[in-house]
Amino acid sequence: MTDLPFIDAHVHLWKLDRLRYPWLTPPFADDGPNGSVAAIARDYLLDDYLVDAKHWNVVGMVHVEAGADPQDAVAESQWLETVAQPRGLPNGIVAFAALDHPAVETLLRAQAANGHLRGIRHIVNWHEDPRRSYTARDVTGDAAWVRGFALLAEHRLSFDLQCYPAQMAALADIFARHPEVPVTVNHMGMAVPDDHDGMEQWQSGMRALAALPHVSTKLSGPGFVRRDWTQEDIKPLVLGAIELFGAERCMFASDFPTDRLFGSFDRHLSAYHSIVADFTDAEKRALFAGNANRLYRLEIAL
Repeated sequence: MTDLPFIDAHVHLWKLDRLRYPWLTPPFADDGPNGSVAAIARDYLLDDYLVDAKHWNVVGMVHVEAGADPQDAVAESQWLETVAQPRGLPNGIVAFAALDHPAVETLLRAQAANGHLRGIRHIVNWHEDPRRSYTARDVTGDAAWVRGFALLAEHRLSFDLQCYPAQMAALADIFARHPEVPVTVNHMGMAVPDDHDGMEQWQSGMRALAALPHVSTKLSGPGFVRRDWTQEDIKPLVLGAIELFGAERCMFASDFPTDRLFGSFDRHLSAYHSIVADFTDAEKRALFAGNANRLYRLEIAL
């Protein structure tokens, strides 16, 4: 639908008979953070992604760990290397490592051995409502987690942050002490409008993170905020994030196939393009490709 280059900054691939994915294994329930994931609990490989994205000028992608069993995390990265070598995609990998694990240094060393590795994600979304929470408690307050985070710098790895707004102020304090570790906020900060002062909390938390020049954000995942989202629903979040971080520290991403739970690839990308239609050509090129290329060190010729 557009010739504008798109580097998709957040993609998941999986082959369910190769690795273990607990969240994609039945039984499925509708009361979790994403609702039922039964509709996407099937193999999703590079060719499946390219079919979904066929109307868009995808010139690169970043694969983000797809919730494999922690014991399969290194194997996931090794498998992705075998995918990337003949096809050229994905161009970068963000792998899983539990930063509070006693052997985190060994885990990071094993992950960093993969040539396409650029960063680590350890999902830390904690919410007092167990239906929203991804974790049993907020691990980011633990000294072990903070030590693990600091180790990322030794391997020149960035950190993909998936958290809730209530956690952001404390995390901003941690990140401020480690400017050598680039941080990318996933899914526009995952606002929780139903919380008391939820949008004010999102604004405040994102402002604290945006004040750090080594923190950026992905513009993706509207269904995490509202499953039946409309373009008007998400426009304040997209434009609000860009206002806080600047067009040079935001990047659009599909989050496919997870976001397929909330709409087609075309629906998501069309909404994103429409929301920033009045931006300059340079800004749009940065938001849809240039920033991901720079921040994930992909070295794609644009």
